[in-house]
Amino acid sequence: MTARCSVFVAASLDGFIARPDGGIDWLDRVNAGAPPGEDFGFAQFIASVDALVMGRHTFEQALTFGEWPYGAMPVVVLSHSLHRLPAGVPASVSISSESPADLVLRLTAEGARHLYIDGGLTIQSFLAAGLIDELTVTVVPVLLGAGKPLFGPLPADIPLVHVATHVYDCGLVQHKYRVEKGT
Repeated sequence: MTARCSVFVAASLDGFIARPDGGIDWLDRVNAGAPPGEDFGFAQFIASVDALVMGRHTFEQALTFGEWPYGAMPVVVLSHSLHRLPAGVPASVSISSESPADLVLRLTAEGARHLYIDGGLTIQSFLAAGLIDELTVTVVPVLLGAGKPLFGPLPADIPLVHVATHVYDCGLVQHKYRVEKGT
């Protein structure tokens, strides 16, 4: 059985994960205003993950956070243009230009059972390839009007099954869906 692929992401109410320039200041404001100790389920989610697959832009954004946020977790950066990692990046980070399907097969063969897929274009490519099993989308109560969309064009409809919705007192609404396979 191949590794399960999950998305855990925040988006504006109008469906953007970043401003047109990649800025996430609106998300930083939400995190800064969160009640003490509230991580909106991220720690529990990340504890279930064996490896993280992200796109180059998401990787570059993570590098701006100061300390590397993923510890020793294996991270694969999908990119056709990045050929070397910057100095100081943990040895657990690697670069790949494999297709999503080939990457999932390789990581499964290496023992991964649960993959975290992150970054707009990366999520879109895994969805288009039929590889996403579960989506957790936290809707942030802000309208950006323009930006980098969470979802893009797809080859066909992707039916989802509602698993849960959680409303946080600070206004965030988190939806969890399972992707209905074989329809």
